[in-house]
Amino acid sequence: MDYDVGLDVSLRSVAVCVIDADGKHIFERSVACEIEDILACLRDVLVGQCRVGFESGAMSQHLYFGLQAASFDVVCMEARQENAALSAMRNKTDKTDARGIAQVLRSGWYGKVFIKSREAHALRALLSSRKAVQKKCIDLANEVRGLFRVFGLRLPPRVDQWSFDERVRPLIEADPDLSHALLPLLDARAVLYKTYRELDRRVKQAASHDENCLRFMAIPGVGPIAALTFRAAVDDPARFTSSRTVAAHFGLTPRRYQSGEMDNPGRISKAGDRDVRGRSMLRPMR
Repeated sequence: MDYDVGLDVSLRSVAVCVIDADGKHIFERSVACEIEDILACLRDVLVGQCRVGFESGAMSQHLYFGLQAASFDVVCMEARQENAALSAMRNKTDKTDARGIAQVLRSGWYGKVFIKSREAHALRALLSSRKAVQKKCIDLANEVRGLFRVFGLRLPPRVDQWSFDERVRPLIEADPDLSHALLPLLDARAVLYKTYRELDRRVKQAASHDENCLRFMAIPGVGPIAALTFRAAVDDPARFTSSRTVAAHFGLTPRRYQSGEMDNPGRISKAGDRDVRGRSMLRPMR
């Protein structure tokens, strides 16, 4: 007999629902969000006759590879499509969501999500760390600019980030009141900027050691940040049946609403990875 297992995953717990081929509930349980606990919960279900499904989310990679290593047939389902299916249920609880996921898995009405490799997630983590530190450096620089105006000090409209400290520090040290309030802020920004430079160096090094990124950077206007972002977002090109579907995957094709006499094309869908579309967020700090 074949079984379908629905997992409603949260940060610390997982609601488990097992149904048979006829949709009858075998058992339901709530366990900790750990691979060992989920496997112990499913110990009475034959591995070769069991299919496990859950919605895409922050814990998807951890659960997917962990259950796959235990020889389970694992399916990660598209969250938006699952949400539309589960919204028809009268009560929303973790238990009922796990039931709904198991039934959707049995019916086959779901979109399967591609799980990226660990290497792609590591590259994405590096890019995200760089961007986070970059934004904090810019925020602190703008905070200093705003506080300067209170004291009648105005910086030039454009000051390069690498020279910001040497341009601003003499002005702060010349005023005891400013020194008391802004020197710690400036010191914190200096540490962050040093961290940003190190992360930026690691990103460029990773791009220079990747054959696909080197090909991208041969295109005029494409630098290491954009190349590595696209490389991490695509991961495995074989998952796309045609190159035309790549633009749709990253939300660069227009939406369409057609019903009867009405046929309205819209703006781009903006689905998928926003970093691939948001080039302004990827430019290096000067």
